[in-house]
Amino acid sequence: MRKLTVTRCAILLAVAAATASAADVTGTWTGQMNGPDGGGFTIAFHFQQDGAKLTGTVDGPQGDPLPIGEGKVEGDAISFAVKIDRGGGDGMKVLFDGALSGEEIKLNMKMEGGPGGGPGPSGPMTLKRSK
Repeated sequence: MRKLTVTRCAILLAVAAATASAADVTGTWTGQMNGPDGGGFTIAFHFQQDGAKLTGTVDGPQGDPLPIGEGKVEGDAISFAVKIDRGGGDGMKVLFDGALSGEEIKLNMKMEGGPGGGPGPSGPMTLKRSK
């Protein structure tokens, strides 16, 4: 019985430590994104974290806020999706995953449903926390 109690306490402490050391990405993060014509532009992500759940918005190319969905934070790992409706049911989904390291988030980006219905551009992006 005592061994079971000690095991339960150890598990609870491990879960509490993992939760306490989880990354906190709440706030505004900015970075450079490459455009389809080869040029780049600044993009801003406004994250709201509630435990492991990640929500928020990203400023779209015309400045309109796009909702962040499917977001989660596990330790220093972060992942989320942004859906872009281009009108007429012709939209695309941008998937992001990466890791927090200090005041930077290194993200990988992958587009689904790009121009012509195929996959769009993908690649790395580094975000920095706005002060």
